[in-house]
Amino acid sequence: MGEQVEMIVKLPAPSTRGSMSLEQALSGRRSVRSYSGKQVSLENLGQLLWSAQGCSDKEGHRTAPSAGALYPLELYAVVGAVSGLEAGLYHYAPADRALSKRMNGDLRQQVARISLEQMWISGASWLAVFCAVTQRVTEKYGPDSRRFVDMEAGHAAQNLMLQAVALGMDTCVVGAFKADQLRKVLQIPQPQLPLLIVPVGYSELS
Repeated sequence: MGEQVEMIVKLPAPSTRGSMSLEQALSGRRSVRSYSGKQVSLENLGQLLWSAQGCSDKEGHRTAPSAGALYPLELYAVVGAVSGLEAGLYHYAPADRALSKRMNGDLRQQVARISLEQMWISGASWLAVFCAVTQRVTEKYGPDSRRFVDMEAGHAAQNLMLQAVALGMDTCVVGAFKADQLRKVLQIPQPQLPLLIVPVGYSELS
């Protein structure tokens, strides 16, 4: 298990213009389960995180829709091969456009083992781990809360995957993992619930 730490990394400002159309990104999105291990730039990591949960205006609204703008999602990056960034676990702070380092060490293989031994996951450059605090929406939406949270996680993950295509990268959604073990290994605090993992990197054909 990695050592728990605290360090802040500011991310570059996101780009709002790209060289690929939305239609091209939609057409090019595929689930990829084989990665080259090539490093992702810090700029691209920041762009990908912003696409999933970044702030898109001065009022703090985010790139993915959220029921009641209550934003129950928490986004983590399990970093293994990102240029200029040490391997470890990072928490994304949308309002600050920053990463908070929570743990040292390359945790990709541990996450892969927890994900029912899908060891191909460890070949990705980094892993996006989406968690949620359902209680943030319970007071307003009651029994519908979990359904709304799951919808939001899907919106955010799709944003990230389409952005990855636009940046020449590949992804895959992983839902088969042992949530309690993942929380333990990544030291994810209660009441956050791990929902899904998105490995990100360059395919071996890139």
